[in-house]
Amino acid sequence: MMLSHPAGDVALFEPDHPDLPAAAEVVLAWARSYLCRPHPDLGRSGDVCPYTAVSLVRGGFFLAVHPGRPDLRAVMTAYRDWFPDLPPREGPQARYRTVLVVLPDVTPGEIDRSQRELKPGFVERGLMIGEFHPGPPSAPGLWNADFRPMRSPLPLLAVRHMVAADAPFLRADPEHLAAYRSRFGDRGAYR
Repeated sequence: MMLSHPAGDVALFEPDHPDLPAAAEVVLAWARSYLCRPHPDLGRSGDVCPYTAVSLVRGGFFLAVHPGRPDLRAVMTAYRDWFPDLPPREGPQARYRTVLVVLPDVTPGEIDRSQRELKPGFVERGLMIGEFHPGPPSAPGLWNADFRPMRSPLPLLAVRHMVAADAPFLRADPEHLAAYRSRFGDRGAYR
């Protein structure tokens, strides 16, 4: 199935869509073979991303492709604002909703910069935005500082719900940490 934004400016594909764009197929294969699997350098047990496999199984995994040089602020703001209305909207499966916005022609530097600039607007709404690209991004793994888990075959920005385990990604910024604490209190690991 393909979902179109009510304003018509962005669209999302589900993984089983018969006309999935080639760039989305590449990222979907990577998500299944990398994010949904353990990695020896991760520094902990379990999948690289503990949410991706559940998102795929529960019908909350969506892909978008924006070739060329789109206005990243406009594109990502549209997905951010649409995110709460995407299926599944109820029950525990709603917490695993994920959107991967593939940006094949955007440079790694632009991905990193956009993620930093857009993060406050996502965090204040209880969402996370992550940067992935072949660079790889400079952010180290939480459990192994020498591992760069955000490496992907194509540049992309990922959106998902904030969870209690996200405290380490938010603690460096007082406003991000305040947004986290307003949702989770001191439950998260402040590693």
